[in-house]
Amino acid sequence: MKKSGCIKKAFHLSLLGVLVVLASPVFLGKLNFYGSSHAAPAAATADTPISSLSLNAPVSYADAVALAAPAVVSIQTTQEVPAARNPMLQDPLFRYFFGDQNPDYNNNDNKGKPGNAPPKETLQGLGSGVIVNDKGYILTNNHVVLGADTVTVTLADGRISDAKVIGTDQDTDLAVLKINLDKIPVIQMGSSHQMRVGDVVLAIGNPFGLNKTVTQGIVSATERTGTEIGILENLIQTDAAINPGNSGGALIDSFGRLIAINTAIYTRSGGNQGIGFAIPIDIATDIMNKLIEGKPIVRGYLGIMTQALTKETRDYINYKEGDGVYVRAVVHGSPAQKAGLLPGDVIIKINSTPVKDERAVLQLVASLAPGKSYPVDIYRKGQFISYAIMLGERNKSSQATQPLGNEEQR
Repeated sequence: MKKSGCIKKAFHLSLLGVLVVLASPVFLGKLNFYGSSHAAPAAATADTPISSLSLNAPVSYADAVALAAPAVVSIQTTQEVPAARNPMLQDPLFRYFFGDQNPDYNNNDNKGKPGNAPPKETLQGLGSGVIVNDKGYILTNNHVVLGADTVTVTLADGRISDAKVIGTDQDTDLAVLKINLDKIPVIQMGSSHQMRVGDVVLAIGNPFGLNKTVTQGIVSATERTGTEIGILENLIQTDAAINPGNSGGALIDSFGRLIAINTAIYTRSGGNQGIGFAIPIDIATDIMNKLIEGKPIVRGYLGIMTQALTKETRDYINYKEGDGVYVRAVVHGSPAQKAGLLPGDVIIKINSTPVKDERAVLQLVASLAPGKSYPVDIYRKGQFISYAIMLGERNKSSQATQPLGNEEQR
């Protein structure tokens, strides 16, 4: 019996020793509870595939925010516009009885000099931006600075600087600003083409003037384009909350790398409804470099409006099978009209590249050089025809300026 008691005592001591070892901080630090890891993630570079990092994704995103947030700035703009006049002042009868409050307004005096200038009012705008290099260049949205008379940037550390607009691109809703300050924070650049639906992303900006606001979500979809959003290039869709003031801010991955510039939301109320859009950084970087170098950003223009082929459309035009897009309308005086394209045609190929949907047409035409002739293969009334079409240049008169969701001209 003594021997048995000794054995039990020894067993209890051994078990106690195991529990002590298991409870030690060193051992706990090596455990992985429910797939989470307390170890610091491996250093990430722009070339590191996202898939190889997913198993080591951080539980907290505080480090990613600390890395990226200092480079996200607040942008304030001002613009002087004619003040709205009381409609009563436009009534001649009112002016007859009460006098004209500004009798020289829009009139010339006897010497031919213009009358008094209309009263002015100052509009103020608010947006966000991202410092992308140590030379002071900032990426933001075109609509943030459009028409602005003054642009002022406030850094995360509180410093304020006037900013110069280096260039803008309406089609991608991008703008490049420049500030002249020393020791400015710069965001780490990522690569948007590696992002997958379901990847965690963080939006950083100044919604409603609330500086340094961070929201978290996932990549909801990719390759959202003109017919859906009103912007030419592919966009990343996210459910990270984006609100007024977030425009031009950073969309980062879980390691703090910039992967897109926030640009728009789909909303019926004016606030966030879980559908936001951002310009991929791979596209934004290319546009930014051209704007900085002063290179013109030119895109081809065909002059058609298209829609997807439906069963009803296929039956109507007797095009039962095959890829392509249906030409709904042809813009008067456009390259497409001059070449002979007609509403009801089905575009099958552009420059020998098959097109499967409207997005493919939009991107193919935009990628081609204006002033050059390209083959466009179509189907019309049972026949397959090839046209040689000299593209025009996509400019302000041909760019889409419709609100979110309207059709894009190609």
